[in-house]
Amino acid sequence: MSVSVTNEAATHIESYLRNRGVGLGIRLAVKTTGCSGLTYVLEPVDEPGEGDLKFSSRGVDVYVDPKSLIYVDGTEMDYVKRGLSEGFEFKNPNQVGECGCGCLLYTSPSPRDVEESRMA
Repeated sequence: MSVSVTNEAATHIESYLRNRGVGLGIRLAVKTTGCSGLTYVLEPVDEPGEGDLKFSSRGVDVYVDPKSLIYVDGTEMDYVKRGLSEGFEFKNPNQVGECGCGCLLYTSPSPRDVEESRMA
């Protein structure tokens, strides 16, 4: 199991936390959107949640809750600047597709598959 960050992502996260003045790291999670997709959620971590897994990469701690881990395991976070746009990009080996804007991802297994297996 792993989640990692590039040098650029680590620099951005460290700068964000330093400017914020508090924070142990950043949380990477997913939430369900639409009928079969997910979107990434990033937020600062002041106190780890119960059951959170901590992944340390390039001096930055990334926290992942157990429910999100199945979807983000193996993901590398990058921070990219292109022209006037900048933001995080995710290289996720579980991702099998995304919408045009990149905010919605489809993974294998899908959220629906996981929910159905829990009910069986």
